[in-house]
Formats: sequence, C-alpha cells, structure tokens
Amino acid sequence: MLANSPHLSHLPLIIDHPHERYDVTAEVEEGIRLALQHRDRVRRIRLGMAVSHLRKVIVAIDDQFPSLEYLCITPMPKNNASITLPETFRAPHLRHLILENSALPMGSPLLTTAVDLVTLSLSNIPLPSYFHPNDLIYRVSLMPQLETLAVYLTRPIPTHDIEKSPLRMPITTHVILPSLRWFGFIGASTYLEMILPRITTPLLEKLNLGFSHQLTSPVPQLSQFVSSTESLRFRSIMLAFYRFYIDLWVYPRERASMCTYTLRLKIPSYQLDRQVASVARILHTLSTALSTVEYLILHCDEVLHEEAHRTQWGELLRPLGNVKTLKVFDSLVGELSRCLRSDDTEPPMELLPRLNVLEYTATDDASDAFAPFIDARKNAGHPVTLVRR
Repeated sequence: MLANSPHLSHLPLIIDHPHERYDVTAEVEEGIRLALQHRDRVRRIRLGMAVSHLRKVIVAIDDQFPSLEYLCITPMPKNNASITLPETFRAPHLRHLILENSALPMGSPLLTTAVDLVTLSLSNIPLPSYFHPNDLIYRVSLMPQLETLAVYLTRPIPTHDIEKSPLRMPITTHVILPSLRWFGFIGASTYLEMILPRITTPLLEKLNLGFSHQLTSPVPQLSQFVSSTESLRFRSIMLAFYRFYIDLWVYPRERASMCTYTLRLKIPSYQLDRQVASVARILHTLSTALSTVEYLILHCDEVLHEEAHRTQWGELLRPLGNVKTLKVFDSLVGELSRCLRSDDTEPPMELLPRLNVLEYTATDDASDAFAPFIDARKNAGHPVTLVRR
C-alpha cells in the first residue's frame, strides 16, 4: 500500500500494535518492517507483542528517525526475556520514550540525542543495562522539559553483582529538574536514597514509590525530599493493609479520588503486626511532612487472622497528632478500639489528641467497642463524635 500510494507519501506514519492479543502474522511483520523503512515519516511507534515477533521487527528501528516523537515498546509476556534496540538508532525529536524489558544503557546514543524528552519510562531493565544513580541523574539533567520520570528496577541484582557494581561510587552531582511533575520508582530503598538528595523538583505534583523489599530501616532522604518539596501538599491519608503488601496514599485534600494523590508508597509486607510496625517507621520518618494531615482512613482488604499489639498501633498513630477525622473499616474496628482504649498508665489524650470525629463501617453494631474511648474523651473535656456509615 505504501509503495503504491504516491499521493500519501507526504503524510506522517503511525505504527501501532498495542497488545499481544492481536495476531502477529508474517504479513503483519512485513507491513511493520516496510513502514519502518520510511524513517523520515514515522511519527509514532507502539509495539506490544511477543518477544519472538518483536525481535524480528525491531532490527528495522535503526539509523535516524527525524520525525519520531513517541516510542513505546512492551515485550510480551513480561518475563525475563528482553530486547535490545539497534545501537545506530537515533530520534533527535523524540518526546515520549516508554520501554519495558529493553536494554538501554544511560550512554545510549538514543538518550544522548533525545534531549527534548517530556516522558521517560524505563521498566524491568535487564541486568547488563543496569545503571548507577550517577548516570541517571546526569542524563535527566540534560532534559529540561522532562515532566514524567519512571524508573522501575523490578529485577533483583545478585549479591555478587552488587559488590562488583559501581553503586558504591559517591554521588556528587546535584541537579534541578525544572519541569518534572510526576516521579515513579520501584526498586531497592538504598537506590532511591542515593537519588533523592541529588535532585530538586520545584513543580513535582505526584510521587509514586514502590519498594522491592520490606522496609526494616528508616528512609531519611525520602523524608528530607518530601519535606523540602514545597509543591507537595498533604491533607489526608488512606492506609490499606493487604495480604502481602501495604498501600499508603496521601492526598492534598480531605476527600479526593485515587488519581489525585500526592504521595503513594507500596511496601511488600505480610502479617499484620509486621505491617503495622513497618508503617509506623515510615510515618515516624515522614512526621514533619505529615503534620498537616487531618483526615485518616484505615482499611483492610480481608478478614484478619492475626492481630497487632496495641503498642504497635500506638506507634503508627502517634506521628499523626493533628488528625481530626478517623475512618475505620469493618475488619479493623476491633484492632483500633483496643488501641484507643486508655488504661491507668496512659492519659486519654495520648493518641490523636485533636480527633473530633470517629467514623466506622461494620456489619454489626461496633459502637460498644469504642464506648470506653468515647467516654474517656468526654470525661477529659474533648468529646469525639461517633458516626456509623
């Protein structure tokens, strides 16, 4: 069609094969390769297909694509198989680069020439292309228009590779990313802690972080970064406990939709006592930034088969001293009612001293569970309204 349609020769080309569920026949492969030969006309490339098919067409993405603005390559399925872009590939006007399971060293000519990137997303990076934080910081420092940066290092590095790698190299570069509004990271907390103190993001609106292991130590650089980024706003928290991980969402307003978050932390963890202890460490580390939080939602996705000690819940709630409204879902009602019940050794205003409203959802009437807490606050001269939803 391209060869026999001279009247269409001036129009831009969009090559779009978004998902493996669409059959990749020999005819489709040949059509993609033919379209890629018209390098000066290709404006957009999106390829989502099995690695076996992708490797056959990826060889045609070579030399210079002067009009290419969008490149998205997602090999299917998302396993250890990966692809490598030709070393001769250039795209000087590229604006959006999204790669999964693709080998792309930070020194790749593609990145050194694509200085106008608005979106850079690198996921499941193969070990041979694993890069030092210094390299990442330096490369993005040359992209002043970058608005979205996602680095997902989801593949673990063998211990002997870590010992040999340049991760021990000191990081001395400090850069300002003037346009960055969304930063996403998945990987080891030590890697993130090396990046955050070296970047300044004056316009950052969303910080989406996932850790590849359970946090057993503080993350001080995350706390410093969050506290010093004035564009981030914190008003409410939703904390969800799942079977194998914890999901912490922080929002700039009291009631907000999921997509309007300011900060998200996803932490692998199991057993409620460990999860509560892990969250308590995080909240304690971020206590300065979270001092403006006034609304807290606690949610558990399933029926609890274990308990956390009331002192652990106390450590979780203590950094949130300015919370005025607490909402507790059904499966956590018993846990929180035991935590908030004061005894002779603990003053009634020790936890959540500014709380005004306690909402709960339950399949049965759980108001009796909170009765001792409500009575103690009333006697202390700071009544709390109990609301069942």
